[in-house]
Amino acid sequence: MTRAAIGAPSKDDGAVPAGVTVFDDDYPAVANLDPALVTALRKAASDALEDGVTFYVNSGWRSPAYQSELLRDAVAKYGSEEEAARWVATPETSQHVRGAAVDIGHSEAKTWLAEHGAEYGLCQIYRNEPWHYELRPDGWTGMYPDPTHDPRMQR
Repeated sequence: MTRAAIGAPSKDDGAVPAGVTVFDDDYPAVANLDPALVTALRKAASDALEDGVTFYVNSGWRSPAYQSELLRDAVAKYGSEEEAARWVATPETSQHVRGAAVDIGHSEAKTWLAEHGAEYGLCQIYRNEPWHYELRPDGWTGMYPDPTHDPRMQR
């Protein structure tokens, strides 16, 4: 049983400490991402380094148990499943559990990706989550206001 199943997410569940980058394969949060997403992230991150910007991974792949814990925490924080759904998906619908999404940290990296990410197929999907990126190699011309508007999130 993973630690997320008993309350404390572990490295094996996809938890990451501060300072993990898109190049850190020692962390399942990075290593378990879709290979095409990792390739695009690393190309973008290499180019961003030329501008002095580092892509930190605040979250990437997550185990279903870790995703469930995040959802429980969001329900407690926001007071309802409906409000929590604006921020955290179920394990069944989460792109993080699929390895298809990454949350990028620090503001410089988010700003850089907002400006250049589409050139690499990296697109911000939700207007309320400027840190959440997915690979959309065919381009992404819009954003959902939040995950509750994303048809993939419907149960």
